[in-house]
Amino acid sequence: MTLDSRTMPSSFGQLGFLLLLFWLLYALAFALTSWIVPGVEVSGGFWGYLWVSAVFGLVNAFVGTLLRFLTFPLIVLTFGLFAILVNALVLAITDRLSDSLTIDEFWWDAIWAAIVLGLVTLVLQLVVRAFVRPAEPDRLPG
Repeated sequence: MTLDSRTMPSSFGQLGFLLLLFWLLYALAFALTSWIVPGVEVSGGFWGYLWVSAVFGLVNAFVGTLLRFLTFPLIVLTFGLFAILVNALVLAITDRLSDSLTIDEFWWDAIWAAIVLGLVTLVLQLVVRAFVRPAEPDRLPG
């Protein structure tokens, strides 16, 4: 697909909508995770959840990607179980960077939070993708 002046606004508008939607989904996932895992707490209400999900998204995008690249052999050898430790470490870094997120202990609370956050996010994304379909671009003749 090529982008021209007729398709850019709708494409970028749709991308912005999906970005905002998944940001809200991660905020909801953090709310459910803090409700399920006793050692995880998010303070600040709605805005606290949004802030934590934004910080987590940035840390996950940069540090998480680097950690997954460096530990890829361990992730393969453990059939993906080491990825849970990487996600727990990303959560611990988010805890250090944000005053709104509090994780009591790394070993149990962060690991359980990584598992629960991954499962909750997976379920929420499946539900949203069942209802939100990307718009197909108009087919131009010839």
